[in-house]
Amino acid sequence: MAVRERFEQELKEIQGQFVEIATRSIDALKTAFDALLEQNLEKSLKILEDDLVINRLEEEINDRVILMIAKQQPVATDLRRLMVLVKAASDMERVGDYAVNIAKETIRLGKQPLVFPTTNLQTMCNKTVEMLESIITAFKEEDTVRAKEIAELDDYVDDLYGATVTLLLRAGAENPAHISQITHLTFVCRYLERSADHATNIAEHLFYLIKGKHYELNN
Repeated sequence: MAVRERFEQELKEIQGQFVEIATRSIDALKTAFDALLEQNLEKSLKILEDDLVINRLEEEINDRVILMIAKQQPVATDLRRLMVLVKAASDMERVGDYAVNIAKETIRLGKQPLVFPTTNLQTMCNKTVEMLESIITAFKEEDTVRAKEIAELDDYVDDLYGATVTLLLRAGAENPAHISQITHLTFVCRYLERSADHATNIAEHLFYLIKGKHYELNN
């Protein structure tokens, strides 16, 4: 097999691993939030176990990219594509970590009835998942127009985060007996907001890949 063909084949395999880590991380986030609503401790524990697979995938992507750079010495777009894959995989691994964090909050909450309406949290989760799924499509298609639109959605999530935290803090002040649960839900809110930020990060990585310049899309 020619050197270029070998490079393209290995790159395609790494891109496939990136799609897998992205899919697993997004599924973990959705499942972790469902487990919170259901107060399903078994489902939450499974999130913690499955995160080992996500972590291993990121390590494999890093190792393979390092080996390709050492062996092939790529330049220009090829090198950018490899570095962007490493960064994007890291972002998706962090989303998996936030899913784990939400699962841990669910475990800490136990079976005590939720005292705070989950409507805003559900909206944040839905919008964050929408952003993550859309940016993976944009990443595969190298679609910067879609990437820009996704980054703009981050403002919506940020605004909802601010409004929800304000409501949570007010609820805690009005019901001191529930402050522990309110604190756990505030953390969940933060983990969802941070996951949306990682969708924006991947959008910025895509712009760097295509344009060869760094852009900050959520300012």
